[in-house]
Amino acid sequence: MTKLLFAVTSADHWTLNDGTAHPTGYWAEELVESHKAFVDAGYDIVIATPGGKVPVVDEGSLAPEVNGGQEGADRMRKYIADLQPALNSPHILEDIDADTFDVVFVPGGHGPMEDLAVSTTFGELLVKFLDAGKVVSAVCHAPAALLPARRSDGSWLFDGYNLTSFTNEEETQAGLADKAPWLLETKLREQGGKFSNAEAWSPYVVVDRKLYTGQNPASSKPLAERIIADLS
Repeated sequence: MTKLLFAVTSADHWTLNDGTAHPTGYWAEELVESHKAFVDAGYDIVIATPGGKVPVVDEGSLAPEVNGGQEGADRMRKYIADLQPALNSPHILEDIDADTFDVVFVPGGHGPMEDLAVSTTFGELLVKFLDAGKVVSAVCHAPAALLPARRSDGSWLFDGYNLTSFTNEEETQAGLADKAPWLLETKLREQGGKFSNAEAWSPYVVVDRKLYTGQNPASSKPLAERIIADLS
């Protein structure tokens, strides 16, 4: 059985460039669609968060308008409610041993921009995953979690890798680009990532060696399905 580390942000806000706290957390679709795909594929999933804190959903991600209507929003709420017992008792991410997992998957939301993006401990864990030939995957804003992954010489683990994430265009359309302390696409490019993307809000998945990334919420299910297909 494939064992997957589901690394979920525990941040409940994103600090904007004026110092204010923008309420956030994980994005419902990114957690739900990926988790469901892995469950359906028979994966053994362990949920872990920074500090073992209970993760919170970004309430904006439960709105009907971002879920194709009320029915879609209700489906997201029900899945999260059913999963809540596991979300209420996450493992401590800093205590995770990479040797016991085959895959690490990070769902997005703006939360990872606040905590995982600056977690040197998580960065060290990603180095262990990649060096062991294990899949490292992240969707939408979650590729921010790739940023602290550095080798002992200071070089970035994913320098030269093809990848994607939530784009500057999408952040602008979402209304937060002007308020952001930094933009994820820009940062990934600056670090040496070979960034590519599809049209805004379109599903898009990039695979380079053992790194799997998805552009936006709509890419969550396709990304999980690609991992499952490649590991089957």
